[in-house]
Amino acid sequence: SSSLTEAKEFVKRLRRQTDLCNMVKTVRALLNNNSTVTVLRSGLHAIFNEKSPDVTKDLFQEKFKNPKKRQKNIPLKCLKNFISSLTSSTDIRDLLSCLSSDLQTFVIKPSKSKAAFKEQASDFMLKWNLLLSNVGKILTINRTDSFG
Repeated sequence: SSSLTEAKEFVKRLRRQTDLCNMVKTVRALLNNNSTVTVLRSGLHAIFNEKSPDVTKDLFQEKFKNPKKRQKNIPLKCLKNFISSLTSSTDIRDLLSCLSSDLQTFVIKPSKSKAAFKEQASDFMLKWNLLLSNVGKILTINRTDSFG
């Protein structure tokens, strides 16, 4: 039964790797198109300049009773850093390095224990996915030219 479990995990990882490879191919093609990157950047900047309520929902403005648990809006910081490094000449490895560096700074290093890391990482992933979903929705509905 342990071999079956390991085989299932291997298949999951292989599928994830294939999905990531396909996504990288798509992103590389987009990054090589200067006009596409310019339009995407302008659409993303417009979303944040308009302070769209879908992006800055209460989820990112949460304040807990305990001051130690105040949210620092880490996913939004990471996305803004990612956008600022997005240019048509940027290699996908540079974008991933930017995101990796932000994760090291905001999620991994501040964790004091394994339990704290798990909590912080899962909180980040939840908010990151919600943020990207909201940004994608806004681009799709309000800025179709930026969605490309």
